[in-house]
Amino acid sequence: MRIVVAEDLYLLRDGMVRLIEAYGHEVVGTATTGPETLAALREFRPDVAVVDVRMPPTQTDEGLRAALAARAGVPGLPVLILSQYVEQLYARELLADGSGGVGYFLKESVFDADQFIDALERVAAGGTAMDPAVIAKLLSSGSSHRRLGGLTEREHSVLALMAQGLSNQAIAGRLFLSDSAISKYTTSLFGKLGITDDGTNNRRVLAVLAYLNNP
Repeated sequence: MRIVVAEDLYLLRDGMVRLIEAYGHEVVGTATTGPETLAALREFRPDVAVVDVRMPPTQTDEGLRAALAARAGVPGLPVLILSQYVEQLYARELLADGSGGVGYFLKESVFDADQFIDALERVAAGGTAMDPAVIAKLLSSGSSHRRLGGLTEREHSVLALMAQGLSNQAIAGRLFLSDSAISKYTTSLFGKLGITDDGTNNRRVLAVLAYLNNP
């Protein structure tokens, strides 16, 4: 894969570059500010980009804004956003256009090399990759239960794992159920969330978006 890494902290940026290259992928560009990030994404059009939310010059959400602007010019550009804290708004904004792979990971999770690289590969392939810690935080907040009150406990579990980016087969293995059982649960939760199969929308992304949206 061709990857752009946008992170202003030198040690973390250098560590990610070394890690990515150790797994046989190519880092084609790096960036340390919001404007540099946008320029790099537009120039290199990578298979996937790793972008820190908070970057200079103001250390607010320059990284996220650069990623969104790049996706506007390069529809479906895969982006894995990194953040120091759980901010569901960031993930929601990336998912909102319903196209291309997206991910949201906490910076501390980068140190789990296999998990980080797996997330990059899933996002590059057009899937979603949500940090398990983010999903756990959303579940513990209680808002998701109010928002998705029509789902059964098992459907909640399936949706939480879906939000992490797991396939039906992987979810089945995690919950010790058959693939056909997971298929039935996903069909049911899609129906309860009002997500229809129109041949164009990615229903899994829409389900994760519903999971992340505020009440």
